[in-house]
Amino acid sequence: MPIEAAPFFEDVADGPQGGAAHWLTTADGLRIRVGHWTGPQVRGTVIVFPGRTEYVEKYGRDARVLMEAGYATVAIDWRGQGIAARMQPNRSLGHVGEFADYQHDVRATFAHLEDLGLPKPWFLIGHSMGGCIALRTVMENRAPVNAVCFSAPMWGILMSAALRPMAWGLSTISRPLRFSHIFAPGQHPEPYALRATFEENKLTSDPDMYAYMRDQIAACPDLALGGPSLHWLNEALVEMRTLAARPSPSMDALTFLGTQEGIVDPARVKARMQAWPNGELVMVEGGRHEVLMETPERRGMIFEKMLAFFDAHV
Repeated sequence: MPIEAAPFFEDVADGPQGGAAHWLTTADGLRIRVGHWTGPQVRGTVIVFPGRTEYVEKYGRDARVLMEAGYATVAIDWRGQGIAARMQPNRSLGHVGEFADYQHDVRATFAHLEDLGLPKPWFLIGHSMGGCIALRTVMENRAPVNAVCFSAPMWGILMSAALRPMAWGLSTISRPLRFSHIFAPGQHPEPYALRATFEENKLTSDPDMYAYMRDQIAACPDLALGGPSLHWLNEALVEMRTLAARPSPSMDALTFLGTQEGIVDPARVKARMQAWPNGELVMVEGGRHEVLMETPERRGMIFEKMLAFFDAHV
């Protein structure tokens, strides 16, 4: 079957020249988009599992750094976000049928990379929700990669002790009572990066990177996504609890977490990495949730450590 080209918004990606994207159809019949950047001098490939609300072009600047170090980069529009198939008539609503459905997207992506012949060895970066998806992928030996890196992985959601039972209870009863398709309490149709000012944002302390995120979805509104549904929240809570009960895999892992993390639960990340036999946790002083989109100094430290980690596993 011929590979079908998909739209690729090169102007907003600010990545290396020659980026491209393709449509893939998953085993359960949904259309997702996978993008890549490669060149003649690459000696390996880094596959990025993005976070909730994200899309291929968000990783253009990271692809520049990786290309300079000799690595191709791949990123995914998961089902329900970017310009992949949306799961609800309301395009602003973050939704998924079952959290395990993301593994259909994973399998389709790895098969696509084989078809493209992107150079091996392959490595994996899982950011936020993508870190949760990547953890299951690695645990179930579905990732043909040499090592895995995590950026603020969603192994728990940061919320107060009083709010947690409410989140569990409301998201659980919303399913049989058939209102799980509405926004979770406190969530909005407008994308967070357009709603929150730089001064109040929880994503990055770098104003240029925050403008980069805002400008992308302002220029390409079809990429934008608002808050999650109660159904997505319940699926995520169940998935995180399920994975937390499983032992860490044997694959070498490197994880970055900002000391100013305000979205995922730092305690869950620290507990997992303490129990990971070949794992290392790097705390990024002053870093917020988007550690890969932090200040140049923090990004420089992160990519230096990450590239040394990948190089050691080539």
